[in-house]
Amino acid sequence: MTWLSDTRDSYDAAAVGYAEETRDLLDRLLHVRAGVVLFAELVRAIGGGPVADVGCGPGHTTALLRELGADAFGIDLSPVMIEIARREHPGARFDVGSMTDLELADDSLAGVLAWWSLIYIPDEAVPGVLGQFLRVLRPGGVLAVGFHVGNESMTETTGDGDQRVQTSVHHRQPSRVADWLREAGFTVEAQHLLNPDGPKPGAILFGRRPAAPPR
Repeated sequence: MTWLSDTRDSYDAAAVGYAEETRDLLDRLLHVRAGVVLFAELVRAIGGGPVADVGCGPGHTTALLRELGADAFGIDLSPVMIEIARREHPGARFDVGSMTDLELADDSLAGVLAWWSLIYIPDEAVPGVLGQFLRVLRPGGVLAVGFHVGNESMTETTGDGDQRVQTSVHHRQPSRVADWLREAGFTVEAQHLLNPDGPKPGAILFGRRPAAPPR
């Protein structure tokens, strides 16, 4: 899966600058921050428990979740991102890992946050990733997915000279992501549109693994 290694290499190359650029992002993008706050409230409403920020980057969103009282830890494909996250947020747990094969036990999490990280997963791999999210969530667990809205895939280039790396960034319609969630076994509970009239629209979908039926 070259797209997986390309994504890892791209973020390894851009990690230092990306960490600095996004340091105050959630203070500037208040509607996005509100999505993180709502996710933390939904987890609290089911009694709390471990929360994975999958594709955590430098850990800024993981840190906010912890400030909000969530038992959050971060997972990212990029070892350099994880090094930065551990250095900048020493009180939190950060692991190198891939959302395509989460090294987490079944039914072990109260929540999964995928904050603009599913955008690097090609269409054919999305169902498998959502299956991983469903597997690690306990019944009644909460999922929040943030992503770019659109109908195209764009190429991003990072690095210089021989170190240049290209990755594909996938923009999708909320209805398509919602269908994928339902097909994976999630119940879709809410959809938030972000900047729908602007040049860079986004969306957040909130889903839930259905509670286990009573015996």
